[in-house]
Amino acid sequence: MPSDSSGASPSARSSNTPLGVLDLVPITSGSDAAEALRNSLDLARHAERFGYARYWFAEHHLNPGVAGTSPAVVLALTAAATSTIRLGSGAVQLGHRTALSTVEEFGLIDALHPGRLDLGLGRSLAGPPGPRTPFPSATPVVDGRAPGGLLIPPPFSFEHLRGSPRVALVTKLLRQPHAQPQEYGELIDDILALLAGTYRSPDGVEAHVVPGQGADVQVWILGSSGGVSAETAGARGLRFAANYHVSPGTVLDAVDGYRAHFTPSADLAEPYVSVSADVVVAEDDDTARELAAGYGPWVRSIRTGEGALPYPTPAEARALPWTDEDQALVQDRLDTRFVGSPGRVADHLEQLREATGADELLVTTLTHDHKARVRSYELLAQEWQRR
Repeated sequence: MPSDSSGASPSARSSNTPLGVLDLVPITSGSDAAEALRNSLDLARHAERFGYARYWFAEHHLNPGVAGTSPAVVLALTAAATSTIRLGSGAVQLGHRTALSTVEEFGLIDALHPGRLDLGLGRSLAGPPGPRTPFPSATPVVDGRAPGGLLIPPPFSFEHLRGSPRVALVTKLLRQPHAQPQEYGELIDDILALLAGTYRSPDGVEAHVVPGQGADVQVWILGSSGGVSAETAGARGLRFAANYHVSPGTVLDAVDGYRAHFTPSADLAEPYVSVSADVVVAEDDDTARELAAGYGPWVRSIRTGEGALPYPTPAEARALPWTDEDQALVQDRLDTRFVGSPGRVADHLEQLREATGADELLVTTLTHDHKARVRSYELLAQEWQRR
């Protein structure tokens, strides 16, 4: 399998752009969920000390290689183990939840750890978005490169996963029988109203969530395109997190769509964007590439619909069967992962910031060795703070 993209050239420095962490709570080969959780708590404590602004947890289900099934539960554990870093969900998937359950869970955490929570909301399992014309990106892309040199590969299609037996099983097990998800924009409005204490049912009955009402949380919408999520976040004046690490081919579509629909709110006068990236940092490029060797098979296991496998060692990854079809399935992710020395990766992140106009960057790092993962975040923080 080829190494990740390289050859970045420095762009304008931006030391005041905050960095955050996105943690999938990965289970590595030979390990288990308990060790994965202990590693995540340890990493969160280190990230706080390194100066990262936020620490977010993703939500995934029926994945042998991921222990992050409930962001709220992991956030509560992490809040008790840290003291200052902001903590959030990246994201709570609303397709199988209600507004009330979401606000109650985050209200409970906020009651003991006020002012530290980011409620990141996603659309997964929320039903088809309906027909939509792709948003015409306002950011120019020439020969696959955005301003500053950021690689923008062709969009990846996830259509093959719609018929996946595993995806169907996840949907079946997460939802009550015959339950239909609430319309996404309406669900977001209900969450905002419950947090604000302004909720009224259609017949005028008030609902006051305790704890939850008045919770000091930041509400974010996460999205991979310029569709429903970007439009919803913009129209309601919410913060938006775009996923370069999940769908690099549509990140410009996502941020441009959000900004085009942005309407100022009482909480936010101007658009505010965070953009995510996969990174691995080591003292030198060769070491970083070796640490990153398991990434291709891991992405393949997700994109085939099988579910994330336990993250392999470099030797295990090289021993796995690999075809041209496998390579094509993950090429965009391999090409857009930032791997190398601290300076090289920081240069790539500055390209991402310049191309997207991001106010913050969210980095996610996967390695088999936990100490190497912690060290990757430390080296990146040190380099970023020097710029």
